[in-house]
Amino acid sequence: MALWEIKHVAVRGVTGTVPAHAVKTADFDILTQEEATLFDNTVGIKNRYIAPDDVCASDLCFDAAERLLAALGWERDSIDVLVFGSVTGDYKTPPTAGILQARLGLPTSTFVLDIPMGCCGSMYAINVAGNLLSAGTVKRALLLVGDTALRMGSLKDKSRVPLFGDGGTAMALEYDPAAEDIVIEFNTLGSSYEALMTPHGGFRHPITPESFVEQDFGNGVIRAPKDTLINGMGVFAFAIARPPISIQQMMAACGLTADNVDYFLIHQANKLIVDRIVKKLKLPVEKVPYDLQEFGNLGGASIPMLMSYNLIDELQTRPLTLLCSSFGLGLTWGTMLLRTRPMTVLPIHHFA
Repeated sequence: MALWEIKHVAVRGVTGTVPAHAVKTADFDILTQEEATLFDNTVGIKNRYIAPDDVCASDLCFDAAERLLAALGWERDSIDVLVFGSVTGDYKTPPTAGILQARLGLPTSTFVLDIPMGCCGSMYAINVAGNLLSAGTVKRALLLVGDTALRMGSLKDKSRVPLFGDGGTAMALEYDPAAEDIVIEFNTLGSSYEALMTPHGGFRHPITPESFVEQDFGNGVIRAPKDTLINGMGVFAFAIARPPISIQQMMAACGLTADNVDYFLIHQANKLIVDRIVKKLKLPVEKVPYDLQEFGNLGGASIPMLMSYNLIDELQTRPLTLLCSSFGLGLTWGTMLLRTRPMTVLPIHHFA
Protein backbone atom coordinates (compact mmCIF):
# COMPACT_ATOMS: atom_id res chain seq x y z
CA MET A 1 0.00 0.00 0.00
CA ALA A 2 1.60 3.24 -1.20
CA LEU A 3 0.50 6.42 0.57
CA TRP A 4 1.02 9.86 -0.89
CA GLU A 5 1.50 12.34 1.96
CA ILE A 6 1.04 15.91 0.78
CA LYS A 7 2.52 18.31 3.31
CA HIS A 8 2.01 22.05 3.80
CA VAL A 9 -1.00 22.39 1.48
CA ALA A 10 -4.42 23.68 2.49
CA VAL A 11 -7.74 23.80 0.64
CA ARG A 12 -8.84 27.43 0.62
CA GLY A 13 -12.11 27.19 -1.28
CA VAL A 14 -14.46 25.15 -3.42
CA THR A 15 -17.59 25.63 -5.51
CA GLY A 16 -19.53 24.10 -8.37
CA THR A 17 -21.51 25.09 -11.44
CA VAL A 18 -24.21 23.14 -13.26
CA PRO A 19 -26.19 23.97 -16.40
CA ALA A 20 -29.56 25.66 -16.00
CA HIS A 21 -31.51 22.88 -17.71
CA ALA A 22 -32.81 20.27 -15.25
CA VAL A 23 -33.89 16.86 -16.53
CA LYS A 24 -36.02 14.42 -14.52
CA THR A 25 -35.66 10.71 -15.20
CA ALA A 26 -39.18 10.58 -16.62
CA ASP A 27 -38.18 13.23 -19.20
CA PHE A 28 -36.05 10.71 -21.12
CA ASP A 29 -38.24 9.38 -23.92
CA ILE A 30 -36.33 6.08 -24.07
CA LEU A 31 -37.79 5.14 -20.67
CA THR A 32 -41.36 4.20 -19.89
CA GLN A 33 -42.98 5.76 -16.83
CA GLU A 34 -42.63 2.44 -15.03
CA GLU A 35 -38.93 2.21 -15.91
CA ALA A 36 -38.33 5.81 -14.81
CA THR A 37 -40.01 5.22 -11.45
CA LEU A 38 -38.03 2.04 -10.87
CA PHE A 39 -34.80 3.86 -11.76
CA ASP A 40 -35.57 6.71 -9.36
CA ASN A 41 -36.30 4.32 -6.52
CA THR A 42 -33.34 1.98 -7.01
CA VAL A 43 -30.51 3.95 -8.61
CA GLY A 44 -31.57 7.08 -6.73
CA ILE A 45 -30.78 9.60 -9.47
CA LYS A 46 -33.97 11.60 -9.89
CA ASN A 47 -32.62 14.82 -11.38
CA ARG A 48 -29.61 15.92 -13.35
CA TYR A 49 -28.53 19.07 -15.20
CA ILE A 50 -27.70 18.79 -18.90
CA ALA A 51 -25.65 21.29 -20.88
CA PRO A 52 -26.67 22.41 -24.37
CA ASP A 53 -24.36 21.36 -27.19
CA ASP A 54 -22.58 24.72 -27.27
CA VAL A 55 -21.57 24.53 -23.58
CA CYS A 56 -18.48 22.50 -22.66
CA ALA A 57 -17.13 21.29 -19.33
CA SER A 58 -14.53 24.05 -19.55
CA ASP A 59 -17.32 26.66 -19.63
CA LEU A 60 -18.84 25.29 -16.43
CA CYS A 61 -15.43 25.13 -14.75
CA PHE A 62 -14.59 28.65 -15.96
CA ASP A 63 -17.74 29.97 -14.30
CA ALA A 64 -16.89 28.18 -11.04
CA ALA A 65 -13.30 29.47 -11.18
CA GLU A 66 -14.30 33.08 -11.81
CA ARG A 67 -16.65 33.07 -8.84
CA LEU A 68 -14.18 31.37 -6.53
CA LEU A 69 -11.28 33.66 -7.41
CA ALA A 70 -13.47 36.70 -6.79
CA ALA A 71 -14.63 35.37 -3.42
CA LEU A 72 -11.07 34.54 -2.34
CA GLY A 73 -9.72 37.86 -3.56
CA TRP A 74 -6.81 36.12 -5.26
CA GLU A 75 -4.91 38.10 -7.87
CA ARG A 76 -4.70 36.33 -11.22
CA ASP A 77 -0.92 36.61 -11.34
CA SER A 78 -0.68 34.71 -8.03
CA ILE A 79 -1.89 31.44 -9.58
CA ASP A 80 1.09 29.14 -10.20
CA VAL A 81 -0.69 25.90 -11.18
CA LEU A 82 -3.86 25.19 -13.15
CA VAL A 83 -5.12 21.61 -13.48
CA PHE A 84 -8.13 20.69 -15.61
CA GLY A 85 -9.57 17.26 -14.82
CA SER A 86 -11.98 16.05 -17.50
CA VAL A 87 -12.62 13.41 -20.14
CA THR A 88 -14.62 15.95 -22.17
CA GLY A 89 -12.03 18.53 -23.09
CA ASP A 90 -12.66 21.17 -25.73
CA TYR A 91 -10.48 19.48 -28.35
CA LYS A 92 -8.41 16.34 -28.83
CA THR A 93 -5.49 18.79 -28.95
CA PRO A 94 -4.48 21.21 -27.52
CA PRO A 95 -4.96 20.56 -23.79
CA THR A 96 -7.90 22.52 -22.39
CA ALA A 97 -5.93 23.71 -19.34
CA GLY A 98 -3.96 26.06 -21.59
CA ILE A 99 -7.15 27.49 -23.06
CA LEU A 100 -8.50 28.08 -19.56
CA GLN A 101 -5.25 29.80 -18.55
CA ALA A 102 -5.89 32.39 -21.25
CA ARG A 103 -9.63 32.71 -20.57
CA LEU A 104 -9.02 33.28 -16.88
CA GLY A 105 -6.26 35.81 -17.51
CA LEU A 106 -3.63 33.83 -15.62
CA PRO A 107 0.07 34.56 -16.21
CA THR A 108 1.95 32.73 -18.94
CA SER A 109 4.19 31.30 -16.22
CA THR A 110 1.26 29.23 -14.87
CA PHE A 111 1.96 25.49 -15.01
CA VAL A 112 -1.00 23.90 -16.82
CA LEU A 113 -2.02 20.26 -17.06
CA ASP A 114 -4.97 18.19 -18.28
CA ILE A 115 -5.81 15.06 -16.28
CA PRO A 116 -8.35 12.81 -18.06
CA MET A 117 -8.85 10.35 -15.18
CA GLY A 118 -12.65 10.26 -15.07
CA CYS A 119 -14.30 9.65 -11.72
CA CYS A 120 -11.00 9.85 -9.80
CA GLY A 121 -10.20 13.17 -11.47
CA SER A 122 -10.43 15.40 -8.40
CA MET A 123 -8.26 13.11 -6.33
CA TYR A 124 -5.60 12.94 -9.05
CA ALA A 125 -5.72 16.72 -9.43
CA ILE A 126 -5.25 17.25 -5.68
CA ASN A 127 -2.34 14.79 -5.64
CA VAL A 128 -0.51 16.35 -8.59
CA ALA A 129 -1.08 19.98 -7.65
CA GLY A 130 -0.57 19.32 -3.95
CA ASN A 131 2.81 17.75 -4.53
CA LEU A 132 3.83 20.67 -6.74
CA LEU A 133 2.93 23.11 -3.97
CA SER A 134 4.30 21.18 -1.01
CA ALA A 135 7.90 22.34 -1.42
CA GLY A 136 6.82 25.96 -1.19
CA THR A 137 8.50 27.10 -4.40
CA VAL A 138 5.04 27.72 -5.87
CA LYS A 139 2.18 28.89 -3.68
CA ARG A 140 -1.27 28.64 -5.28
CA ALA A 141 -3.14 26.17 -7.48
CA LEU A 142 -6.54 26.16 -9.12
CA LEU A 143 -8.12 22.77 -9.78
CA LEU A 144 -10.96 22.71 -12.31
CA VAL A 145 -12.76 19.38 -12.62
CA GLY A 146 -15.90 18.68 -14.62
CA ASP A 147 -17.53 16.86 -17.50
CA THR A 148 -20.38 16.99 -19.96
CA ALA A 149 -20.62 13.22 -19.99
CA LEU A 150 -24.09 12.61 -21.42
CA ARG A 151 -23.07 13.52 -24.96
CA MET A 152 -20.26 10.93 -24.91
CA GLY A 153 -22.73 8.07 -25.21
CA SER A 154 -25.69 6.98 -27.26
CA LEU A 155 -29.00 8.62 -26.39
CA LYS A 156 -30.57 5.22 -27.09
CA ASP A 157 -28.56 3.45 -24.38
CA LYS A 158 -30.78 2.86 -21.35
CA SER A 159 -27.83 1.51 -19.37
CA ARG A 160 -26.05 4.86 -19.50
CA VAL A 161 -28.28 7.81 -20.41
CA PRO A 162 -30.04 8.33 -17.04
CA LEU A 163 -26.88 8.01 -14.94
CA PHE A 164 -24.91 11.14 -15.76
CA GLY A 165 -25.28 14.84 -15.14
CA ASP A 166 -23.09 17.69 -16.35
CA GLY A 167 -21.17 19.96 -14.03
CA GLY A 168 -17.95 21.78 -13.30
CA THR A 169 -16.11 22.53 -10.06
CA ALA A 170 -13.29 24.74 -8.86
CA MET A 171 -11.04 24.11 -5.88
CA ALA A 172 -8.28 26.38 -4.62
CA LEU A 173 -5.13 25.02 -2.95
CA GLU A 174 -2.43 27.09 -1.23
CA TYR A 175 0.96 26.43 0.34
CA ASP A 176 0.60 26.61 4.11
CA PRO A 177 3.32 25.33 6.49
CA ALA A 178 0.69 24.87 9.22
CA ALA A 179 -1.66 22.69 7.14
CA GLU A 180 -2.27 19.10 8.13
CA ASP A 181 -1.14 16.39 5.72
CA ILE A 182 -3.41 15.31 2.89
CA VAL A 183 -3.03 11.54 2.56
CA ILE A 184 -4.03 9.70 -0.63
CA GLU A 185 -3.88 6.09 -1.80
CA PHE A 186 -4.33 5.12 -5.46
CA ASN A 187 -4.94 1.82 -7.25
CA THR A 188 -5.28 0.79 -10.88
CA LEU A 189 -6.72 -2.34 -12.49
CA GLY A 190 -5.67 -1.64 -16.06
CA SER A 191 -6.53 -5.17 -17.19
CA SER A 192 -10.23 -4.23 -16.86
CA TYR A 193 -10.06 -1.04 -18.94
CA GLU A 194 -12.76 -2.30 -21.29
CA ALA A 195 -15.41 -2.09 -18.55
CA LEU A 196 -15.67 1.69 -19.08
CA MET A 197 -14.47 2.89 -22.46
CA THR A 198 -15.14 4.58 -25.79
CA PRO A 199 -14.06 1.94 -28.34
CA HIS A 200 -13.54 4.22 -31.38
CA GLY A 201 -12.13 7.73 -31.65
CA GLY A 202 -8.57 7.29 -30.42
CA PHE A 203 -5.54 6.19 -32.37
CA ARG A 204 -5.98 2.50 -31.53
CA HIS A 205 -9.35 2.58 -33.34
CA PRO A 206 -9.76 5.80 -35.30
CA ILE A 207 -13.17 7.01 -36.45
CA THR A 208 -14.37 5.22 -39.59
CA PRO A 209 -17.83 4.84 -41.18
CA GLU A 210 -18.21 1.70 -39.03
CA SER A 211 -17.90 3.88 -35.92
CA PHE A 212 -21.41 5.25 -36.51
CA VAL A 213 -23.18 1.94 -37.14
CA GLU A 214 -25.55 1.27 -34.25
CA GLN A 215 -25.98 -2.18 -32.78
CA ASP A 216 -28.84 -3.41 -30.62
CA PHE A 217 -27.45 -5.28 -27.60
CA GLY A 218 -30.89 -5.95 -26.15
CA ASN A 219 -32.53 -4.65 -22.97
CA GLY A 220 -32.73 -1.15 -24.39
CA VAL A 221 -29.02 -0.81 -25.11
CA ILE A 222 -28.40 0.57 -28.60
CA ARG A 223 -25.04 2.15 -29.35
CA ALA A 224 -22.29 2.50 -31.95
CA PRO A 225 -18.52 2.01 -31.45
CA LYS A 226 -18.05 5.79 -31.15
CA ASP A 227 -20.24 5.79 -28.04
CA THR A 228 -19.01 5.31 -24.49
CA LEU A 229 -20.08 2.02 -22.93
CA ILE A 230 -20.49 0.74 -19.40
CA ASN A 231 -20.27 -2.90 -18.43
CA GLY A 232 -22.80 -2.37 -15.67
CA MET A 233 -22.42 -5.64 -13.78
CA GLY A 234 -18.64 -5.60 -14.04
CA VAL A 235 -18.38 -2.02 -12.79
CA PHE A 236 -20.84 -2.70 -9.96
CA ALA A 237 -18.86 -5.75 -8.80
CA PHE A 238 -15.62 -3.74 -8.93
CA ALA A 239 -17.09 -0.75 -7.07
CA ILE A 240 -18.45 -2.72 -4.13
CA ALA A 241 -15.32 -4.87 -3.80
CA ARG A 242 -12.18 -2.77 -4.29
CA PRO A 243 -12.93 0.71 -2.83
CA PRO A 244 -14.17 -0.60 0.56
CA ILE A 245 -10.86 -2.40 1.07
CA SER A 246 -8.99 0.80 0.25
CA ILE A 247 -11.10 2.74 2.76
CA GLN A 248 -10.41 0.16 5.47
CA GLN A 249 -6.68 0.22 4.75
CA MET A 250 -6.53 4.01 4.83
CA MET A 251 -8.38 4.15 8.15
CA ALA A 252 -6.07 1.56 9.66
CA ALA A 253 -2.94 3.30 8.34
CA CYS A 254 -4.04 6.67 9.71
CA GLY A 255 -5.43 5.37 12.99
CA LEU A 256 -8.99 6.38 12.18
CA THR A 257 -12.35 5.02 13.24
CA ALA A 258 -15.79 6.12 12.14
CA ASP A 259 -15.99 8.12 15.37
CA ASN A 260 -13.19 10.51 14.42
CA VAL A 261 -14.23 11.02 10.79
CA ASP A 262 -16.80 13.78 10.32
CA TYR A 263 -17.95 12.71 6.88
CA PHE A 264 -17.31 9.96 4.34
CA LEU A 265 -17.52 11.44 0.84
CA ILE A 266 -18.15 8.56 -1.54
CA HIS A 267 -18.22 9.02 -5.32
CA GLN A 268 -21.87 9.40 -6.30
CA ALA A 269 -21.98 6.70 -8.97
CA ASN A 270 -25.42 5.48 -7.98
CA LYS A 271 -27.32 4.80 -4.77
CA LEU A 272 -26.99 1.02 -5.06
CA ILE A 273 -23.20 1.23 -4.99
CA VAL A 274 -22.94 3.85 -2.25
CA ASP A 275 -25.48 2.03 -0.08
CA ARG A 276 -23.58 -1.24 -0.48
CA ILE A 277 -20.27 0.39 0.52
CA VAL A 278 -21.92 2.00 3.55
CA LYS A 279 -23.41 -1.32 4.62
CA LYS A 280 -20.20 -3.27 4.00
CA LEU A 281 -18.13 -0.90 6.13
CA LYS A 282 -20.88 -0.33 8.72
CA LEU A 283 -20.55 3.43 8.29
CA PRO A 284 -22.92 5.74 10.18
CA VAL A 285 -25.49 6.77 7.57
CA GLU A 286 -25.65 10.30 8.97
CA LYS A 287 -21.98 10.72 8.05
CA VAL A 288 -22.44 9.77 4.38
CA PRO A 289 -23.97 12.65 2.39
CA TYR A 290 -25.72 12.05 -0.95
CA ASP A 291 -26.31 14.52 -3.77
CA LEU A 292 -26.84 12.09 -6.67
CA GLN A 293 -30.59 12.54 -6.39
CA GLU A 294 -30.06 16.14 -7.49
CA PHE A 295 -27.05 15.99 -9.85
CA GLY A 296 -26.60 12.39 -11.01
CA ASN A 297 -23.14 10.93 -11.53
CA LEU A 298 -20.80 13.89 -12.05
CA GLY A 299 -17.67 11.85 -12.66
CA GLY A 300 -14.53 13.51 -11.33
CA ALA A 301 -16.51 16.49 -10.00
CA SER A 302 -18.37 14.27 -7.56
CA ILE A 303 -16.27 14.90 -4.42
CA PRO A 304 -15.94 18.72 -4.70
CA MET A 305 -19.66 18.94 -5.53
CA LEU A 306 -20.51 17.01 -2.36
CA MET A 307 -18.38 19.52 -0.45
CA SER A 308 -20.07 22.50 -2.11
CA TYR A 309 -23.64 21.23 -1.92
CA ASN A 310 -23.85 19.17 1.26
CA LEU A 311 -21.18 20.63 3.54
CA ILE A 312 -21.24 24.33 2.63
CA ASP A 313 -22.05 25.61 6.11
CA GLU A 314 -19.74 23.33 8.08
CA LEU A 315 -16.75 23.73 5.77
CA GLN A 316 -16.97 27.49 6.22
CA THR A 317 -17.24 27.47 9.98
CA ARG A 318 -15.32 24.57 11.54
CA PRO A 319 -12.49 22.09 10.92
CA LEU A 320 -13.60 18.80 9.36
CA THR A 321 -12.02 15.39 8.92
CA LEU A 322 -13.15 13.98 5.59
CA LEU A 323 -12.48 10.52 4.17
CA CYS A 324 -13.09 10.52 0.43
CA SER A 325 -13.47 7.57 -1.93
CA SER A 326 -13.41 7.72 -5.74
CA PHE A 327 -13.59 4.94 -8.32
CA GLY A 328 -14.21 4.49 -12.03
CA LEU A 329 -12.51 4.88 -15.40
CA GLY A 330 -9.32 2.92 -15.79
CA LEU A 331 -10.31 1.03 -13.73
CA THR A 332 -8.95 3.22 -10.95
CA TRP A 333 -9.86 3.82 -7.34
CA GLY A 334 -8.46 5.76 -4.44
CA THR A 335 -9.04 7.01 -0.92
CA MET A 336 -8.10 10.42 0.48
CA LEU A 337 -7.88 11.73 4.03
CA LEU A 338 -8.53 15.47 3.98
CA ARG A 339 -8.48 17.53 7.18
CA THR A 340 -9.84 20.98 6.44
CA ARG A 341 -9.91 24.29 8.24
CA PRO A 342 -12.63 26.92 7.64
CA MET A 343 -12.60 27.84 3.95
CA THR A 344 -14.56 29.72 1.33
CA VAL A 345 -17.45 27.68 -0.08
CA LEU A 346 -19.87 29.18 -2.58
CA PRO A 347 -23.36 27.89 -3.34
CA ILE A 348 -23.83 25.89 -6.55
CA HIS A 349 -24.43 28.22 -9.49
CA HIS A 350 -26.82 27.44 -12.34
CA PHE A 351 -25.12 28.45 -15.58
CA ALA A 352 -27.28 29.90 -18.34
